[in-house]
This record gives sequence, structure tokens and C-alpha cells, in this order.
Amino acid sequence: MRRHEFQPGRLIAGLVLTAAGVLYLLDATGEADLPWFLVVPMAAGGLVLASFVGMVTYAVRRDRRSLSDPAYGADRADRSERRDRMRESSE
Repeated sequence: MRRHEFQPGRLIAGLVLTAAGVLYLLDATGEADLPWFLVVPMAAGGLVLASFVGMVTYAVRRDRRSLSDPAYGADRADRSERRDRMRESSE
């Protein structure tokens, strides 16, 4: 398999949903008696946490990319300069 970027948001989502599946399996076999209102919020909260971690990871990687690639930062600076000139000309 080719190497790929580590994606912590997907890891968290997978672990939380696996844990929810194991809890449902334990409940189905009679090993544990869990009410549904414990497992469903756990899965939903885990997905919210995973999405937050994914957004933070994206923001950090985007920021690092802009620092390491001068062309990326220059393009952003050019766009902001053009936007400023457009604002000044419209006033």
C-alpha cells in the first residue's frame, strides 16, 4: 500500500464507531444491558469530535503548506493586494 497522510479525524471516527458497534454486540448477546440513549449520543459526540479534529488538522496543514511554499503565500498576498485596490477604487 502507498504511504498516505495520517488523518486523525478518521481514526477517531473509526474508533468511536467500532466501540459503539462492540457495545451493541455486547447488548445483543446479553453480556451487557445498555440503554440506547447511552450509545447513540456517544457515537454522535464521537463524530462531532472527529469532524472538529479533521478541521483543525486541515487548518494546520494548510498553514504549514503556506509557510513552506513561497509561491502559495505570494499568491495569497497578490489576491489580498488586488482586493484592497478594488476596495479603494470603489470608494
